[in-house]
Amino acid sequence: MNNLIEKQVPKRHLPKHLIIVLAASIILLCLCVVASLAFGARFVSWNELMTGLFHPEIESFSSSVVQERIPRTIFSLLCGAALGVSGALMQSVTRNPIADPSILGVNTGAALFVVCGIAFFQISSAAEYIWFAIVGAMLTAIFVYGIGSMGSSGATPLKLVLAGAATSAALSSLVSAIMLSRTYVMDQFRFWQVGSVGSANWNLIFTFLPFLVAGILLAIMTASALNALALGDEVATGQGVRTGMIRLIAAFAGVILCGAATALAGPIGFVGLLAMHLMRLILGADLRFTIPMSAISGAVILTIADIAGRIIGSPGELEAGVVTAFIGAPLLIFLAIRMKVRSL
Repeated sequence: MNNLIEKQVPKRHLPKHLIIVLAASIILLCLCVVASLAFGARFVSWNELMTGLFHPEIESFSSSVVQERIPRTIFSLLCGAALGVSGALMQSVTRNPIADPSILGVNTGAALFVVCGIAFFQISSAAEYIWFAIVGAMLTAIFVYGIGSMGSSGATPLKLVLAGAATSAALSSLVSAIMLSRTYVMDQFRFWQVGSVGSANWNLIFTFLPFLVAGILLAIMTASALNALALGDEVATGQGVRTGMIRLIAAFAGVILCGAATALAGPIGFVGLLAMHLMRLILGADLRFTIPMSAISGAVILTIADIAGRIIGSPGELEAGVVTAFIGAPLLIFLAIRMKVRSL
């Protein structure tokens, strides 16, 4: 595997400000963790937070609140990291700067298979959700890429987005058709489809971890080869990169990450789009650095969205998927306009 992936690719220098960005990202990540544990329907003070973290044996309402928020915080970090890396991989594989699991319809494909699993196979556990979602995400990604690749121009960014939008609309109709005649499916699905990390528990985290680790490791292993692919297939092939295999491995890693996160948290959109563009703006286009940093920025973005949803919706909460859509949709419009202007 290593010989297949680690080929002679263009040498890129270490970004001068990488250490500063990494340090700032870790500090921001720690602040997000503290804020996620402190804010919610009930605000937890610093002393109560420290007591709940380091002295859980002391029984109090604030300690119980902190203990309940720990898995939610960890889960939002992990899901954000998965979606950030998945977005980076999809943008790299398709050479589409506005590629994202939600834009390409991959989230909707995962949702359709989850609904089918609930309706026809009575699935209910997290592990079952994940496998159904991964299969749905994988088949949808293949279908969208196949449709977007038709014609002499190949898989252009515009064609992929149009294929993803059309596929997403069609699959959403199928989801609605399945749920309309099955009330129990609608009850089980309606909260999941908004996208939220509020139902997190330790069982969900341990179920998700193997998929997260496998996907991120594959992403890091393919990063150098994906750098070569960005120069064009002919250049990459001349440098010894097996372009088809690299695309397949990277796409598989992206689907694993997206499918697993979608299965457990619901179809949360735009995190991958935001995370990758932020890191590309700061660090440049070298995927050896932007992929790992997209994991950190994705974790920060989703956690901030979850915190914002709890503050805005207090004493209830606004789901993280709604917050990320509110932020991501204007960014998508801006990127689409800028790409259109460049093409004129």
